[in-house]
Amino acid sequence: MRNLTRIISTLVVLGWIGGACNSPAPEGEVSNIADEVNIADLKVAYIVTDSVINNFEFFKEKSAEIAEKGKKYEGELTNRARGFEQEVQNFQNSASSMTMNQARAKEEELVTKERNLVAYRENIMQELSADETKLYNDVYDMIQEYLNEYAAENDLEMILSYTRGGGVWYANKTLDITDSVIMGINEDYKEGETEEPAAAPAAEEPAEEEE
Repeated sequence: MRNLTRIISTLVVLGWIGGACNSPAPEGEVSNIADEVNIADLKVAYIVTDSVINNFEFFKEKSAEIAEKGKKYEGELTNRARGFEQEVQNFQNSASSMTMNQARAKEEELVTKERNLVAYRENIMQELSADETKLYNDVYDMIQEYLNEYAAENDLEMILSYTRGGGVWYANKTLDITDSVIMGINEDYKEGETEEPAAAPAAEEPAEEEE
């Protein structure tokens, strides 16, 4: 199963710069300078998003399940395609002994089977794509929930997502909490504290082509 490495959206920190007024403030006006947030005082950390996702046990387990499901469908599709090809070859070999009506009927039957085979393949691809999309949505939700708790417990005001080519070009390694987050979220997952999002209703198996 390919394409299981999508990147989480990048968070960008915007510093607000207050301009000082040359003239004194009018009497009775309360200055809000004391309420301004000094960006130097922010308690910030960051995670390497790809590392957290790829080392999250829930993600690895579900990715393996999707990959196994993909292999199963691939095998079924291959067998059906081979069976169809053999049927086409048999028809080509015996067409000369058929009446015109028999040959026309067989051709129509093969066209229908080919369409059903293509539809089956498309249904498989759509199902696997939906599984992959749901997996990433679930993973993002679970990581977000854990980071909310992590930030509160460690008195952090912001946790950034670092990805190559993203909005953060440099970050001091002392602010990197990736390993700590990976360890913590996996411990919580094993203990059942990081719950898996509720499963959607089971999808039906892709429709089989008519014989």
